[in-house]
Amino acid sequence: MANRQNYALKMELKRQNNAVAGLVSERFPTVSGMVINMTYYQKSVNPVLMTRTLNVFPTSYACFKMDCMIKGCAGGGFDLTSIINDMVKTHKKVKKGAVSCLGNVDTHPSEHASIEYETIIRYKKVLKVNH
Repeated sequence: MANRQNYALKMELKRQNNAVAGLVSERFPTVSGMVINMTYYQKSVNPVLMTRTLNVFPTSYACFKMDCMIKGCAGGGFDLTSIINDMVKTHKKVKKGAVSCLGNVDTHPSEHASIEYETIIRYKKVLKVNH
């Protein structure tokens, strides 16, 4: 029963965060779409936890925080919001990088997980009108 309540609270928080973030079309009107390729890494014998491709459309929420995939991680995750904001502001099309999870596992902070990402942003074409 406690797990069901925790899950319901987590989903409600996610809905609230999505509502606050707004839609991509509202927040970034010049963007026609994005693709975010991520490889999740963990500190273990098999470091690649998973690969993931996230397609972002104008109708998607502009929420770019992904949860940490390590069981028991508290307060962690990977927030690409500032990276994407900067890319759109500077009209950059491609960016690669890495982000570490800053969460705690079993109440001890550690670098237990990270992602490498490649973000590709497509912008709307601007039609020039000659008078």
